[in-house]
Amino acid sequence: MNTIELEAKVRKADGSRNARRLRRSGQLPAVLYGHGMTPLALEINYRAFAQILSTKAGGNAVIQLKAEGAKLKESTCLIKDLQHDPVTDLIQHVDFTVISLTEKIEVEVPIIVKNAEDCAGVKAGGILDMIYHEIEVTCLPTQIPESITVDVKVMQVGDSIHARDLKVPEGVSINLEPDEVVIAVHAPRKEEVPGAEGAEAATQPEVIEKGKKPEEGEAAPAAAAKPAAAAAKPAAEKKAK
Repeated sequence: MNTIELEAKVRKADGSRNARRLRRSGQLPAVLYGHGMTPLALEINYRAFAQILSTKAGGNAVIQLKAEGAKLKESTCLIKDLQHDPVTDLIQHVDFTVISLTEKIEVEVPIIVKNAEDCAGVKAGGILDMIYHEIEVTCLPTQIPESITVDVKVMQVGDSIHARDLKVPEGVSINLEPDEVVIAVHAPRKEEVPGAEGAEAATQPEVIEKGKKPEEGEAAPAAAAKPAAAAAKPAAEKKAK
């Protein structure tokens, strides 16, 4: 994966008021972290950053920052975090983290499913279940795969694809147990249809009798006491409060 250059400026003023001013002018507030350095407040162009996100590398793009007003010992970085507006979903803030091109890192890589509509198990009525939509891998920054493609065309009902089955480039290792299921095709759930006995039982209300059954002509003490107990319950709760 090639590095992408991004121009930035040191952000002298801080605070939410200045951040809003930057956004109105088409800029984004950002912070650069990493390798024991003091966090550096920056501002970057919104459109230029959005173009980086629209590349195949997306959020895993390796960025070479050119920070005006600062001398950086290390300027190669990754996107650490993005903050979005909850209403517009526009990016509000970016955190970058400094990396070394010679040190392995851990990143999340998306899984792309191929031939999902032509999957044999799905055509037979099965359900395609993606347990993982992305997985963590360890590799050098220049070896980060854009995605991991999985072809599910020949999968039958009951088949599974495990972490050990995924094909990744040389130098990339998957941070999952080899037997971990990533994608599976499950059998469709069968709806339980009650039989004749079940249907007959369902039409008759269930009656549960408690205590001694009163003799003919004898009053049912439990039934007589029930209204009094019900009337006393709110009073008892009120007293407890």
